[in-house]
Amino acid sequence: MAKSSAKKAREKLAREGKRNPELNRSIFALADMRQRKTKTKAEKWNQQKHKRSLSFQSDDGLFFLSFFRDVIKKIIVRGKVF
Repeated sequence: MAKSSAKKAREKLAREGKRNPELNRSIFALADMRQRKTKTKAEKWNQQKHKRSLSFQSDDGLFFLSFFRDVIKKIIVRGKVF
């Protein structure tokens, strides 16, 4: 790509030992100054929507453990121990 005339002038000043005008720029010149906004409730929900679909795998194990615990309680209450 071609160099702009302003960039050529800055490089010429740097070659001549003078201060480069790029150094005078503030820190905000390099920052991303686009406006940011917080996510709405719907955006947060949509972000989490697909992450929750995998939770069925852990639900099966919890159901089995709770069912097994109830069976053990019934066996102990009746006085039958293996």
